[in-house]
Amino acid sequence: MTENHLSLAGNILRIERSSIHDGSGLRTVVFLKGCPLKCSWCSTPESRNFEFEKGFASEFCTACGNCAAICENNAVSIDQDNKVAVTDRSICTGCFKCADACPSYAVKPYGKTMTVSEVMNEIKKDEIFFYHSGGGITLSGGEPISQSSFSAVLLRESKNIGINTTIESCLYGNYSSIEKLLPWLDTLYADLKHMNRKIHRRWIGEDNRLILENLVKVNQSKYSPQIVIRIPLVPGFNDSDENMLATLQFCKGLNNLKGLELLPYHRLGIDTYRYLDLDYQCRSISPPSAERLSDRISFLKRQNSGLAISSGSGFSVK
Repeated sequence: MTENHLSLAGNILRIERSSIHDGSGLRTVVFLKGCPLKCSWCSTPESRNFEFEKGFASEFCTACGNCAAICENNAVSIDQDNKVAVTDRSICTGCFKCADACPSYAVKPYGKTMTVSEVMNEIKKDEIFFYHSGGGITLSGGEPISQSSFSAVLLRESKNIGINTTIESCLYGNYSSIEKLLPWLDTLYADLKHMNRKIHRRWIGEDNRLILENLVKVNQSKYSPQIVIRIPLVPGFNDSDENMLATLQFCKGLNNLKGLELLPYHRLGIDTYRYLDLDYQCRSISPPSAERLSDRISFLKRQNSGLAISSGSGFSVK
């Protein structure tokens, strides 16, 4: 099987339609499974693992026993005292039969295999909305470059029928993987989380050298897409004057940079940590206020860098 084959399969988390925060116009966002980084505040923890996972929302469980009855490995049992299903994750194979059997949707499957052809069939359903809004597809994650062959074919097939293409990436990976995507890519949304290597490693799990190197290479490529830098604004982590200025200085060297966006940290994924029995490391951190976000954007604009600086994800800033 060649890399441009429509039967090439990828691990997909989900597909969301009509997004207005992931590129121009209305976007169909394909979330891929698996990410090489471990951001402390990650809002989609269900996307980090490359393997498929099963979440469990105990508040929805009715202890009906359907899940236990259908499990071939006896990984699920019913706690009669607490009237809730319990899964032994050490022997659960992730077949998701219990999810299909659950009438209350307490069992949440995270991940499925889809071919390029199957994903394209979903994307084509939204072509009329792309046409009228100037939208297109966005590959997100997880991390699209971690499944570079699949992502490249998906982007190519979209471009071949006139659909605008965007990816959201941390750019942590081999440049050869990134390079596969560039001929078919209109816009790159790239995260810059912190400019200090040690701080970056402590909060993200890896330092930032490879990310910065890849950004420079993408900018210099003959296929360089339009670049938008996104800073996830996390109070106490990267919202200082020093880090803002260091980020801005680096961005000045990117001639294909369209702009810089500040995305305020939020806690929208906190329930998913509970569903997956994961510890949420940022419980003590509060989202930045509208005033703080506005202050940080104003601070950057006062530097007269010539860059377009804004808030992403629809937050209103004065």
